[in-house]
Parts: sequence; structure tokens; C-alpha cells
Amino acid sequence: MAQVSEERERAPMSSPEPGEPPQPAKKPSRAGRDLPAAIGVALLLGAAILVSLLTVRYLFIGVIAAAMAVGTIEFAQAVRRAANIRLALIPLLVGGQAMIWLTWPFGLEGALIAFALTVLACLLWRMPGGAAGYLRDTSTSVFVAAYIPLFASFAAMLVPPADGVGRVLTFMISVVASDTGGYAAGVLKGKHPMAPSISPKKTWEGFTGSLVAGIAAGALSVHYLLHGQFWQGVLFGLAIVLTATLGDLVESLIKRDLGVKDMGTMLPGHGGLMDRLDSMLPSAVVSWVLLSAFVGG
Repeated sequence: MAQVSEERERAPMSSPEPGEPPQPAKKPSRAGRDLPAAIGVALLLGAAILVSLLTVRYLFIGVIAAAMAVGTIEFAQAVRRAANIRLALIPLLVGGQAMIWLTWPFGLEGALIAFALTVLACLLWRMPGGAAGYLRDTSTSVFVAAYIPLFASFAAMLVPPADGVGRVLTFMISVVASDTGGYAAGVLKGKHPMAPSISPKKTWEGFTGSLVAGIAAGALSVHYLLHGQFWQGVLFGLAIVLTATLGDLVESLIKRDLGVKDMGTMLPGHGGLMDRLDSMLPSAVVSWVLLSAFVGG
């Protein structure tokens, strides 16, 4: 979630009716979004995740697979509109599903083999279109294959272990805490831009809020949900804050490069699904690596 640091601006005066004094126009929300809609959407998404985890946990892999398909389509539409880049969409959708679902029986090996085959399919798929734009289109397709379904496959690999529900919840809680802490601190105290040329609304105060909330959530989740040590949870939370922030900045760079505000419009108050997955995707990789090291396979 973006951290807001904009100064309050003087509200412009609205045009008065004859004989009435001028009235100040309504000030924009410091939150920078339709906050009630954003909260409602977040609650619905959270409920869907909890239902899948607390009933049959393997349903969560289906949630991931559906989200990655939507995210891939959003990305393909955004780059087509903004830069006339034509992704190899069919190979990406089919290969993306293979990357995610093959982690269930085959783990990391299944995801990597599916990724390699997807790259080959993307290279072949674009060949009939000729040389013009071939490198641009295929390199973007390979980037999307890695950035969306391959990264997401690491979240799917959190599910199969016996304590898979705890692993997924630890991952999700830590990322959400980092995002929420950064957003709240940025709105309330944000003054010093962190990366003004990339994301002007992201502030050091917001990053501090992310650190506090993310580390606390990581420490508590690892200890109480996975029976790990507090120091492991602190390291986990810190790593998640760093990767979530990195993911947010990378997404901001992509959108600036394309000249778009949001990657889509399907989530009121949020933008597109990819605008909510930016911090989740790289964090899934780090979550799988660290939790495998801390609490075993």
C-alpha cells in the first residue's frame, strides 16, 4: 500500500451563487483514495483467503492461480495500451497455471521446469509476428512469466507442509502489517520522501511504520503460529518489510515507465489486482526461503 506524504494544499474556492460568500471546495482526502471502498475490498479478499485456508487449505493454491491469471491479463492489457507491447498471453496463462499447480506434487523443481517451458513457448509464439518488436515483446513476456506466476509459485509452496496454514498466514499477516503500518504512518506523519523520482508519496516516516508493524507481526506470527524463535520472527519480519517495499517501488517504476496510474480498475479504492500484489510477489519468495530455513520443509 502506498504511503502518503503530500502536504495539505489550500483548497480552491468554489464558484458562489449570486449574493452568497465564496465557499471553500472540499479538500481531497489525505488517504489519496476512496478509503471505505478500499477497506471493503480488502475485507472481502481477506475473507476469501481465510475461508480457503481454514476449510481445505489446498483451495488457497486455486486462489493464487486465479489471481495470477487476472494479474497477467491486467499486465498484458496495460503494456498493450501504453507501449503497444504484445505479450505471448496464451503461453503465459497456460504456463503460469502450470508453474503454480506443479508446486503441489513436485515443489520448486516443478515450478522451474514449467517456467523454462513457458519461456520457450513465448519465444515460439511470437515468431510468426516477424522481427519488428520481437525482442521487446519476448523479453517483456519472459519478465512477466518470472514476475507474476513464478514468484507466486513460492506462495503456493507454503501450502503443502503440515503447518502450511500457519506458513501462509505468517506470510500474509507480515506483508499486510508492513503495508498497513507504512500507509498509516505515511498518511499521519509522512514528510520526507523516500524515493521522490520513483514514488513521491512514499516517505521515510512510512517506511519506519512498515518496519515497526512488519517486524512485530513477523515475530509474533513465527513464534505463535509456527513455534519458531522470536529472533527468527524478527529477521523474517525485517526481510518482509524490505521485499514488500522493493516490490512497491518496482511496481511504481513499471507504471511510471508505462505512464499509467494503476495497472487496472477491477478493485474499487485500490486500482487493479496487480496494484495489490506488488508487495506480495517478491515477499512470497523470501517467505518460502526463510520459513524453510527456520521451521523446516
